[in-house]
Amino acid sequence: MAITSRPESSRKPGPETPNARRMILYSGPLSMFGAKAEIAAREKRIDFELVMVPFEMKRLYDPKHPEVLRINPKRQVPVLVHGDLEIFDSTQIFEYLEDLRPEPPLWPLEIADRARARLTEHKSDEVYFPPIIRLMSLQEAPEDPVAVAAREASARFYLEMEELLARREYLAGRYSYADIAFYMAQLFGARMGAPITEATPKLLRWRDKVTARPAVRQVVSAMAAYLMSQGRPLPKFMAALAPAARA
Repeated sequence: MAITSRPESSRKPGPETPNARRMILYSGPLSMFGAKAEIAAREKRIDFELVMVPFEMKRLYDPKHPEVLRINPKRQVPVLVHGDLEIFDSTQIFEYLEDLRPEPPLWPLEIADRARARLTEHKSDEVYFPPIIRLMSLQEAPEDPVAVAAREASARFYLEMEELLARREYLAGRYSYADIAFYMAQLFGARMGAPITEATPKLLRWRDKVTARPAVRQVVSAMAAYLMSQGRPLPKFMAALAPAARA
């Protein structure tokens, strides 16, 4: 499978951009963490080139893209290159983009709120998502005790997020990186058999609001199109963003 790339441009970099250095984001068609970084760059209206590394359902990301291998010792996307800066990990990319383009802000401005947002982003990746990873290998065994425990863990996390939304519109008050992170994580949860349900109505409404954002729609639409091309089922909220659904 050949490497594909396309330039992404919303507006010219503002005065906060150090110079006109080329920015490249290496991601993959089904990379949750790559999608996080791409949504963030689009929300920031940063010019960048998106490179989708080779991926196939059976072989996944093998062979690895040489730039990903060279830059990231974990051998994973996303990787961001901006001039002579080379970084990896979606959270590190979040931090860099926030420093590079402070407006619009995607971390809360108040220090305690910012810390809470960072914690929610971290928990999305490191507390919520590991059980979803376990579900990925148990799609044909939904009653396996490991699968049952994973769905129970995701349901508990949904209740925790529902409680956050009882007091605010988004997970950290204003729309933030915390929302981007959990949105993409729960998208994979829904795909793997741990959907958000009517037990958490505020969380469902939150997902609708995030889904409606142009940056999110653009990234998730591309992911939905790829899954459809592979004959994979889509959660209802994701299927509505697929190209065929919008035609």
